[in-house]
Amino acid sequence: MKNLRILALALVSITTFSSCSSDDDKATLVNEEEVITTINATLTPQGGGTPVVLLSRDLDGDGPNAPIVTASGNFTVGAIYNGTVTFLNELTNPAEDITAEIKEEGDEHQIFFQQTGLGTFAYNDKDVNNRPIGLNFVYTAAATPATGTLNIVLIHEPNKAGEGVSQGIITNAAGATDAQVTFNVTVQ
Repeated sequence: MKNLRILALALVSITTFSSCSSDDDKATLVNEEEVITTINATLTPQGGGTPVVLLSRDLDGDGPNAPIVTASGNFTVGAIYNGTVTFLNELTNPAEDITAEIKEEGDEHQIFFQQTGLGTFAYNDKDVNNRPIGLNFVYTAAATPATGTLNIVLIHEPNKAGEGVSQGIITNAAGATDAQVTFNVTVQ
């Protein structure tokens, strides 16, 4: 019985001392993933005209309802558009604008515009390392009529030094997808 008590005391002592360490008082900064319910890409024709607004809203977050994805109009053949992308969390009241955080942490984010035959996208903003972010861009519509899909992808912690990543090629970007939406668009 005496040996059993000594064994129990020894186990309690070992557990207590092994669970204590000098690094317990160090704070660890956790950058939680953003909740993004709404993606809004506004493309305004250079020289004036009606903007084309691409909007995706998923107001139940990860709930059962699919996002509502719309395009307010068509693009004009050969036209050049100044574009902006904004990201919101509309599950909070008031809605939280995630765009400012993405800009502030620009070296940890990049937006990719995946499409084929709809024209070209050029980044118009840079992070602290002079690499693209994608919140501001220039879109040149295709020179001939086209219909297709435009996939806008926000990547967290991409490899911005990867081959082609600075030109908007997602293949070597790695990282994690923070948000993604596909729009059906027409150039006419």
